[in-house]
Amino acid sequence: MEDLETLKARAKKLNAQATQAKMDLHDLSEDLPTNWEQILEVAQRAYDAHKNLMAARKELAAASAA
Repeated sequence: MEDLETLKARAKKLNAQATQAKMDLHDLSEDLPTNWEQILEVAQRAYDAHKNLMAARKELAAASAA
């Protein structure tokens, strides 16, 4: 198991990635129908980023409680 500081740093990095993925999806949606072909790719990146962030937050919460 990673130490608490490492988990916090990883969660912070994943939060930044998830925020960027959210903004990329938002930007794509504003430009539709231009680049509509990228919807699935950008949405998958956003989904994966947020999935990883939620898992890291859950791990961090468990480590903090221990």
